[in-house]
Amino acid sequence: FQWSSPPEAIERFKSQELWFPPPQFYEFCRLCNFSSLGELQKFSSARALEGCERWMPVMLNAADGFIQLLPGDELYPEDPDYTGEKKMIMSTDKKVEDLMKEGGIFHRMVIKNMNNIAVYVNIQAKYKHINPLMMKCDDSDYNSRL
Repeated sequence: FQWSSPPEAIERFKSQELWFPPPQFYEFCRLCNFSSLGELQKFSSARALEGCERWMPVMLNAADGFIQLLPGDELYPEDPDYTGEKKMIMSTDKKVEDLMKEGGIFHRMVIKNMNNIAVYVNIQAKYKHINPLMMKCDDSDYNSRL
């Protein structure tokens, strides 16, 4: 075990020293908004009574990678599969780059491989939550429209 700050953990992830699943990558990117534990506690206390929403990422299989769509994204389905009973699989023959260039409203994670994940968000978070800092693990430039 080793203690790391959120930015350090992301750097270790990028350099393939460690791995964590996409939801944790997303949360580390959110934690990067806070410079100290005290700042996070202050934010959490102030926001605690605002409410929460349940959401489930929806995987979109692209020709050269995957996109985890999150609520608010323009490609997120109106009726997502919260239970796994529908066996929803979204796919396209388009490349990730094309989907990103065509899009305008993002709340998604682009996954090229296990250690190449990028977070793109330009929606307003609900319930006074804070959006993750947009992070990417490669040199792609999909955020030119953000």
